[in-house]
Parts: sequence; C-alpha cells; structure tokens
Amino acid sequence: MSGMHARGRVPAHARIPDAPPVPDFPAPTAPAYAPTYAATYAPDITPTAASPMDKTAGTARADRTAGSARTSKNGRTDKNGKGPKVDLATEITASLVVFLVALPLCIGVAVASGVPAELGIISGVIGGLVVGAARGSTLQVSGPAAGLAALVAETVLEYGVAMLGVIVLGSGILQIVLGLVRLGRIFQAISLAVVQGMLAGIGLPLMFSQLYPMSDSKAPGTPIENMAGLPGLIADTFANPQALIAAGLGVVTIVLSFLWKKLPGPVKKIPAALVAVGIGIGVASLPGVDVKTLQVGNLLASVNVPGPTEFAGLADVGIITAILTFTVIASAESLFTAAAVDRMHSGPRTRYNPELIAQGAGNTVAGLLGALPITAVVARSSANVQAGAKTRLSRTLHGLWLLAFALLLPQVLALIPIAVLAGVLVHSGWKLFAPEEFPKMWRQDRGEFAVMTLTTLVIVATALLEGVLFGLAAGIVLAALRMSQTVIKQHLEEDTAKVVMAGNATFLRLPQLIEALEAAAEAGKPRIRLDLTGVTHLDHACRSQVEEFVAQQRGFGLRVELLMPGPAKPVGTPAPTPVADLAGEQDRSAGTGLPRRPYAPTAAGPTQGPGPTAEWFYLDTRPMPEEYASR
Repeated sequence: MSGMHARGRVPAHARIPDAPPVPDFPAPTAPAYAPTYAATYAPDITPTAASPMDKTAGTARADRTAGSARTSKNGRTDKNGKGPKVDLATEITASLVVFLVALPLCIGVAVASGVPAELGIISGVIGGLVVGAARGSTLQVSGPAAGLAALVAETVLEYGVAMLGVIVLGSGILQIVLGLVRLGRIFQAISLAVVQGMLAGIGLPLMFSQLYPMSDSKAPGTPIENMAGLPGLIADTFANPQALIAAGLGVVTIVLSFLWKKLPGPVKKIPAALVAVGIGIGVASLPGVDVKTLQVGNLLASVNVPGPTEFAGLADVGIITAILTFTVIASAESLFTAAAVDRMHSGPRTRYNPELIAQGAGNTVAGLLGALPITAVVARSSANVQAGAKTRLSRTLHGLWLLAFALLLPQVLALIPIAVLAGVLVHSGWKLFAPEEFPKMWRQDRGEFAVMTLTTLVIVATALLEGVLFGLAAGIVLAALRMSQTVIKQHLEEDTAKVVMAGNATFLRLPQLIEALEAAAEAGKPRIRLDLTGVTHLDHACRSQVEEFVAQQRGFGLRVELLMPGPAKPVGTPAPTPVADLAGEQDRSAGTGLPRRPYAPTAAGPTQGPGPTAEWFYLDTRPMPEEYASR
C-alpha cells in the first residue's frame, strides 16, 4: 500500500503529528518471462502494459491452467473434466486381488462378531456392488470392518442377531441424512490423539478376543476377562494336541502376515491371508487332524429382513444408543480411512459428503438384509491401490466375485480352519493397535499422549462409545488449558500496586487472577492499577471478577485505574463506539507505554467516531515481555 493511499483513509484532524511520511517506492518490475509463460500456457491471457499486479495475476492464472492440464498425467481429472483412462485388464486384476484379501476378512469379521459367516459375505457383497458403484471415493473399498467386530459382538450378545438389522438400518439412514446436510467433514474435527487412541482401543481387545478361537476355544466375554483368562488358555492349549495344532496354524498365519511382503520377487503380490488359508486347508485335510473349520450355509437363506417385532425395539433407549454409536463409529472410521487412502495415490480425492451418503446407502441395504455394518477398510483399499486400480470398477467387481464365489462354491469355505481366520484378525488388531505410535506421540506431544492413552484404556475397560466420548472430553480440556495461556505480572511502584495481564483470560485461570488481585489489595498502596490491555480474550467470568474487585476496592476509598482490552469507554457516553487504532507507532517504539490522544469529531455525523471525550489506547496483543511489569 502506498503512502498516499494510507493517508487517504485517515481524516486530516486525526493525523498524528510528526509522523514520517511513507516513501512511494518504485513499482517492482515483472519478470521478463511472465508474458511468454502466460502466452504459452494460457492463450486467453493477453500480455499488456498493465500494472505488475495484473501481470502477477495473469501468471498465477497460467500456473493454475498448466497445473490442471498436468494433473491428468497423475491420474486425476484432465482439463476437459474427464476421469482417468480405464485400463480394463488392470481393473479386473486389481478386483481379483481385492477379492482375495476381502474373502477371509469378511468371514473372519463375521466369526469375531458372533454372527454366521454368511452375513459377513453379504456385507462384503454390498460394500462392493452398492458402495463401490456410488460416487464419493474412487479407490476406497468398503465391507465389514474388524474395528466394529467387538461392538457388533456386544450388541448381538445383548439384543440378538435379529435386532442387528434394525440398528444397521437406522445407522445407514442417519449417515445419508448427515451427508445430505453436508456434515461429512465434521468427522475430521477430531483430535488425532483421540483417533489413534480409538484405533488402539479397538485393536487391543480384538487381538485378545481372537486368541481364543485361534486355539479352538471360546472367549470368556469382556476384554478384561479375555486378558485375565490367558494363562488358563495357554495351559489348556498345551494340554490338548488338536488345540495345539489349531494354535500353530494361527501363529503361522500371523507370521506370514508380517513377513510375506518382505519376500523377493512377484510372489509377495499374493495376499498373505490367501496363502495362510491355503496352508490351513492343507493341514486340516491331513489324517488325524481335527480342527474346527468354517461352517457356511445357504447365502440367501441367511438373509433376515427385519419385521414389525424388530422395529418395535426402537422404543428401547438402548437400541437408539446403539444406532447412534454405530453411526458415529462407522462414519468416523470410513472418513478417516478415506483421508488415509487419499495419501496413497494421486488420483481423484474423496468427496466426503457423497462418500458418507454412499456409506449410508450401503448400511441401509445391509440393515434391510440383516447383515453386518459396513465401513471403509484400509486393508482392502491399500490392496486396491497397490494393484494399480484407477477407477471404481475394481472395487465394484470385487463385490461381484464375492457373490459368485459364495453362491457357486460354498463347499470350499467349509474347508477353511477357524484358527487361520482368527490369526488374520489378530494381525489386523495389531495393526490397529500400532504400539509404535505411543512412543512417537510421547516424543511429539505429551499432552496428546495422555489423551491417546486414556482413550485406549477407557475403551478397553468399558466400551467403544464411552472411550471415544471420554477421549473427546479430554482433548477439549487439553485444548482449553492450552488456549488459556495467561501471563499475570505484579509490581509495586511507590504508591501504586500494578497488575499487568496478557493472553487469554478464561475461567480456567480464575484462581491465578484472584490470587493476583488479592495480592494487590493486600499491598497497602493507595492506588491500584489493573492493566488488561494485553488480554486478547476476556471471558465473562474473568471480566466479572475484575469488575467486582474494582467496585469493592473503590468502595474502600482506594483509587483504582482499570485499563480494559478494547476501546476505552468515554465518560458520559451512553454506549461505546468501535474505534480504529490511530496511536503512533513511534510512541510505542519509544517505550512510552500506552499513549492517549484526544479525538476531535467532525460534523459529518455520529458515524465518524466517538464523542469529544474519547481517548485512544494502543492495544498490543503480542505476548507480554518479561521486563514489561517493571514499567
């Protein structure tokens, strides 16, 4: 801004005397290549002899045009608005890879959730054919998620499988509503520590619960009970040869899941879960081996459409709570996964509101069929990206392969040992738990580490919803404490007790403020000066405390000078009028404290400024220097 423009905004009578004029510096010269660049990449921009700002704007427009043309090379939409070119062979190959990853996960999640395996496959089919075909995300793959297995198991145990459809249906409808009112991005406004704590709180109970079916045993129940029963589980496993074989299959599955991708050559592209399933089927078919295998029935016969009896359960507060819990957790997990998947590729970004509507549509269909809830799944999505998929075709086809396999080859599923599927889920639980994130968070931010740890512990001790709510509350408290950074300095100067405050003064800092005020009152000085001009935020509690203190001390006959943040209130003026900062910078730099200048209004009317008795204060909201209190 030039000096003439700056002076033109201030009336003549309000100018500060002796203020040095701002020199008019020569305008910068545009780079010589700017017209050439614009002509090359943006033919609609004509280089002229306009101002340098116009040239800069033209160059920026050229940058944007060139950038939009280049994005098509990375798989994003090109300048004509068309999507990336479809390579049919790559999409089909990627869909088969995703199918091989999804099949054992669908079955394993269903078993871990305490429902028939067929319901897991139905949810996987819906995740592919319904959610996969919808707009929103391009490469994210949905299906029954391991993160919801513990929650579903608790719900089924309390309300039965028949009520699961009503709960999932209600969650799906709520997700659609949230997407239609454009609240998809609200789930991003959650502390990262809470998210990581939630994932760890999901993964830890999942691991302990699956150690029991991995040994062909039944889990006792709650996460605490599962942890406490581990010594007995180990003793029983070593005492039973068949249980030891099952546990060995589970251990092999876990080891393969960790090490398979480190193998050289193209063999590592085969999903580790599929290799483990093949080994498990081979071992289970050996003579003398009697481990539990998956029992799969008729897929269509497993559909359980909710009826009037189930819908009558909506009058139960517990059912409504379960619907809200499923909605929040499923939506958050899907959108968190979307953000993670977007970082894996350079293709089109996720549109959160359409994606939330798509997830809602999938859960609505799953609820009508009585199947498991659907979320986006990181394991399938990463396999889809790594397989080279570029469009929604691959994730849609994977649902078709699941449907065809379940309808045409159900007898193959009956050969899979349950211990192998449990081992797959133990590995998934470890990835969710991610123990390396705890020391990393400790090094980065110990306050957030506390939030993360508390969230995990509360989820393990109680339930998922309670833990997430507790984590959110802890995160809000931490943010409030950190935002309430208040600096209070006290100083005695001849006949004056000075209290200088800066920062954000909220009710959380009331004890500190009251202590400073009481110390000033007890100093025995005839005058008290409260300087709050450095306060950037003064909430109602702190303001009331200060005003009550001033009134009380004035009642005792003391002289109290109060400098509040914001415009000064003129004596005799009924209401304060917003004012501008017209105090001289040279006064501040000279160290003269808070200068005051009388203001002489013009005859232009009341909109020109406050009355003739108004005083101007320079309000510096920067952090309070240590030596300021001695002034």
